[in-house]
Amino acid sequence: MGATIAAASISTRGRSAKPAAATRPRLQSIDALRGLVMVVMLLDHVRETWFVHVPVADPIDARIAPVALFLARLLVSICAPVFVALTGLGVYLYRANHSLAETTHYLLTRGLVLMAFEILYLSELYWGIAAPTLWLQVIWCIGVCMIVLAALIRLPHRALVAIGLVIVCGHNLLDTIRFAPDDALFIPWALLHQRDAIVLPIGLTLKTTYPVLAWIGVMLLGYGIGPWFLPGVDSRERQRRLLRLGVTMMVAFLVLRAINVYGDKPWFVVAGDPLRTAMSFFAMTKYPPSLLFLLPTLGAGALLLMLCERFGEARILPALAVFGAAPMFFYLFHLTMLRVLYHGALAIYGPNQGTVFGVGSYGWVLLWYVALIVPLYIPTVWFSRLKKRRRDITWLKYL
Repeated sequence: MGATIAAASISTRGRSAKPAAATRPRLQSIDALRGLVMVVMLLDHVRETWFVHVPVADPIDARIAPVALFLARLLVSICAPVFVALTGLGVYLYRANHSLAETTHYLLTRGLVLMAFEILYLSELYWGIAAPTLWLQVIWCIGVCMIVLAALIRLPHRALVAIGLVIVCGHNLLDTIRFAPDDALFIPWALLHQRDAIVLPIGLTLKTTYPVLAWIGVMLLGYGIGPWFLPGVDSRERQRRLLRLGVTMMVAFLVLRAINVYGDKPWFVVAGDPLRTAMSFFAMTKYPPSLLFLLPTLGAGALLLMLCERFGEARILPALAVFGAAPMFFYLFHLTMLRVLYHGALAIYGPNQGTVFGVGSYGWVLLWYVALIVPLYIPTVWFSRLKKRRRDITWLKYL
């Protein structure tokens, strides 16, 4: 994996950019994959809205998890890794057409805006304005990663790739390092690698759902393959590289997981139940993401990006690209609508699953998911077109 990324990043250095029209098919493939990730992500957020009374462990317990829920969680596992990697790729493409100072300014401001969205809006949206807990989730994480990339972007390209590889492949060696709340390093380590709760003296608790260390590595690797997407690179060669990268990561996952000695918690055999045994094999840790979580999800992302480019004429790709062209708008809008729907149902029907409202089976989650795609698509189309039409409105680029 490392040799593939590093070799390609070196071999394509120095190629000049072509007019924007020449890059349009490539950009559609990236937006289409980002849009696919957003659509898949919706499934998990619908589950969190209507099926929250059924707890989901990390990783899912293969002995007791409903099979349908396990498979759905396995599917949505690609979302965060692919989205973070595409963010890094997008930064490289932005850098190709802007100065270093402009790129650094964009990363810093964008990162701070994302962190503010997480703290000031998303946490309150889900847990209530009066809640004493702030959840530092994926939007916070992406914001922090962008700020870190702003600090590192002056390093040589090969150095950024090397740092990304070291983090992604080696961060599980740090799993045994843990600090107690009264240790001096507890807060920085909880933000970096130890999923925990930070109790602040002002009465707030920060839950580091997405410790950022591994995700920094993912963003750096996304940035690292940026040279593959310069206009001077033949699309067939780019597709071959993506295919090799995806297959290499998938094979590496299978080998490492079979050896069962590094990269995640060991899998186990469930006596007399080969399906549950297979589920154990594919149950990986997301918080923070283990090496064995990132290998198949990023590998799948590389293969999907290759397919999006190869079948660029398929009718569904432009529709998916609409979601991908306005990801932050879709993210904020669909979460807001889900909370409005949930609290409306709670007000009408009251809590029917303990202290919350929920549906009785995962089939209802799937039905809600399918029913919501089009209603959420229409305003996203409107905003995506507005964003392209009104480039003079600066704040629109942050959505």
